[in-house]
Amino acid sequence: MRAFAAFVVRLMQNRMYFYGYLLALGWLCLSLFFQPTVFFYGNGELIACAPAGIGRQGQQFSLRFIHSVQKTPVREDLVVEPDGFRLLRTEYQSFGVGLPFLETEGDFRQEGNVYVMDHMDRRFPELSLRTGVGTQLTLYLNGKEYKLYEMFPPGTRIDVRVEPVYRKWI
Repeated sequence: MRAFAAFVVRLMQNRMYFYGYLLALGWLCLSLFFQPTVFFYGNGELIACAPAGIGRQGQQFSLRFIHSVQKTPVREDLVVEPDGFRLLRTEYQSFGVGLPFLETEGDFRQEGNVYVMDHMDRRFPELSLRTGVGTQLTLYLNGKEYKLYEMFPPGTRIDVRVEPVYRKWI
């Protein structure tokens, strides 16, 4: 503790260094405060958040659900980008309404009983989802599973947005 106190005294004696350290500390705090973050809200309540990681490697996450018409599992892999989200890949088990199948939508292939549409490149400024009866909407983020269908009643709106971290406190 004495060493730290001596350091602070020396720092204050040389004002240039003191103000430099103060400026650097302020810049660090502000940069964290404005860091882009991906937020997941259910009925306005914060479910999860993670640094957006915008740049070469944006934050990735997956959504899994039971298709409301086909009644088969679907998995969608997304990545955070500066202007929102990009759908990278969809996996599903049957053809039907609302499921991709055209070559122009990406690289289509079959892996056993699963159809995969890779490199989809669909972009969304934000995502609005709903929990539904029997849809089992689930979020996978940073190795954690969030069973949204157990956390919220059917019909609950789930919003996914990229915002600076300070928005959580406003």
